[in-house]
Amino acid sequence: MSIRPVKRIIEATPTIEGAGVKLRRAFGFGDTGEYDPFLLFDDFRNDRPDDYRAGFPWHPHRGIETITYVLAGTVSHGDSLGNSGALGAGDVQWMTAGSGILHQEMPQGDPQGKMHGFQLWANLPSALKMTTPRYQDVSSRDIPEVIDDDGTRVRVVCGTFWGKTGPVDGVAADPRYLDVSVPPGRRKTLPVETSRHAFAYVFEGSGSFRDASAPFGVLTEQGGPDEVLVREQTGNRSLVLFDRGDEVTVLAGEEGIRFLLVSGKPIEEPVAWYGPIVMNTNDELRTAWAELQDGTFIKHR
Repeated sequence: MSIRPVKRIIEATPTIEGAGVKLRRAFGFGDTGEYDPFLLFDDFRNDRPDDYRAGFPWHPHRGIETITYVLAGTVSHGDSLGNSGALGAGDVQWMTAGSGILHQEMPQGDPQGKMHGFQLWANLPSALKMTTPRYQDVSSRDIPEVIDDDGTRVRVVCGTFWGKTGPVDGVAADPRYLDVSVPPGRRKTLPVETSRHAFAYVFEGSGSFRDASAPFGVLTEQGGPDEVLVREQTGNRSLVLFDRGDEVTVLAGEEGIRFLLVSGKPIEEPVAWYGPIVMNTNDELRTAWAELQDGTFIKHR
């Protein structure tokens, strides 16, 4: 067995999307080859309603899948297929845009005004770029949770882990999407297939990711090249990109650590990308935007 070394640690940076939603972006709209099949990852955590209430009004998608995971507050949504509803705390929506869809997402805070969720974009291979759009709305109660003997808790959103299989299925990249909580001071090793690209996104607590054979020193405020310190009161967000291997090891800090562990099989195809539309060639991209202008973008209703 080989522990995946840390390739890079990225601090999510502030950006504005939709009609003025303030969020943090860990990666996206650049060279995403190291993350293939994933294209973008956003953390929309905020306790100021004016910073998120304008939401993400009607906009198109083609050629990708979008994954929305809500931790606090709600996200109301609607689309050109006639679907509508709301995602609450712990719920997940996995949308396969395929040939094209128009939709909107409007976040609303909890009673204290807090909103927190993540959105991940996954690419579709060329053979499925124009597939029929599909929604998978998953309630929190349907997401299995595994609790290990040492208190480590894992919610399995997608893929199979420790004998449990998540409710999201039929996804092209065959991803694994886990919500992992490790108790204070515990060291945990988690399997990740060697053939997959993988990253962890830390959003609570602190910890260190490194080879299990190396000594774990005392965490400092600055951290080391393979340490990530994320403290709720500072609002920091850190993404840990892993190199090759078949396991990930983490040592939780004094307040424990909670992170998403996401992995998927690389598609390894050309990417032509502009805004919310991702195709394989510039000609396909130009066609998509021309269809959006002339009203022929939606292929399935």
